[in-house]
Amino acid sequence: MTRISVRGFAVASATAVTTVGAVVGVASGSEQGTAEPVEATAADATLLADIPAGQQAQTASLTQQADNAVAAADAAAKKAAEEAARKQAAKDAQAKREAAEKAAEEAKKREEARQQAASRSAERTDFAVQSSYTVAEVKAMAQQIVGGGQFQCFSSIIERESGWNYKAQNPSSGAYGLVQALPGSKMASAGADWQTNPATQIKWGLNYMNDRYGSPCGAWEFWQANHWY
Repeated sequence: MTRISVRGFAVASATAVTTVGAVVGVASGSEQGTAEPVEATAADATLLADIPAGQQAQTASLTQQADNAVAAADAAAKKAAEEAARKQAAKDAQAKREAAEKAAEEAKKREEARQQAASRSAERTDFAVQSSYTVAEVKAMAQQIVGGGQFQCFSSIIERESGWNYKAQNPSSGAYGLVQALPGSKMASAGADWQTNPATQIKWGLNYMNDRYGSPCGAWEFWQANHWY
């Protein structure tokens, strides 16, 4: 079946209308004027109808395929984002668990160190009271009370705070004793003889370091960073 061009039909029709218009113009007389040609409208007759139906269907199919591809890409991107968020949430949860476990382990170690120190202090309370003590005697007391594992850290702090002078007093702040407690009267919680008995000062200082820093080594680490504890 031969396809008739719509454009050709439109041109033919326009020609016929022009001819009829010319005849009517002549019959009406010169006062009517010359009729405007309508051939210009024929040039606008190029319509979508000139596109074969098969091509129109093919264009619609390609458009649908493009829409489907965009929708599939959006779905894939959404799925990828959800998967990334899930993995990140799992990673964050794991990090929190590990941090909590580490904190619990550190707390456990601090408590064990505190209990061991308290046990040692309880075991060694029978130091003979003297009117004065040498540095060597004070160090020997500290080594027995503190224990070998933490003694070096304890010693490093005392060396810098008082030089192992159990009667050392800071003239400006009033800090007193081996551990330079401020005020010195704090050490009364370990014994009424805190001003004259190095053992009392050592016990108080050890408890302070354990309670605040977990151990003498924890206190020493802080001291190195800040030059106080």
